[in-house]
Amino acid sequence: MSRRDDDLDVIRSAREARGPVLRKSPGATAWFDVRGRSTGHWAFSLNRFTALGLTFYLYLHLAVLSMLLGGESAWHGFLELATTPEFLGLDVLLLFGLLFHGLNGLRVALVGTGIAVDHQKALFWSLMIIGAILLLGATLHIVGSG
Repeated sequence: MSRRDDDLDVIRSAREARGPVLRKSPGATAWFDVRGRSTGHWAFSLNRFTALGLTFYLYLHLAVLSMLLGGESAWHGFLELATTPEFLGLDVLLLFGLLFHGLNGLRVALVGTGIAVDHQKALFWSLMIIGAILLLGATLHIVGSG
């Protein structure tokens, strides 16, 4: 046996060993395990969720626009629904997704181009504070107009 095989055997036995350390299981469930996660992991995970939400919204938006084919009465019926407080709450959720995904994408782009590489965490939190302020202002505008 080579040294590499010995190292692999040690790694395999350590993975299978029982003990006080809680090990993350491989597979899809490990992605949802929150133990020992850093800010970067949360940013990455939330970026994935917002991307899925925005993709879903894109298709929903196209379906809503197709209501225009039903004529003026169908559109006015939808507008009555769209101005309810519940629906306006979904608009706020959409704004959160847009702001988080866009600002975190800006952070990723800046770090990827070599700007602020050593200050990723501070950049993340500063952009999230800016996003929270923008979200608060937009929420007040939406609630005030509804």
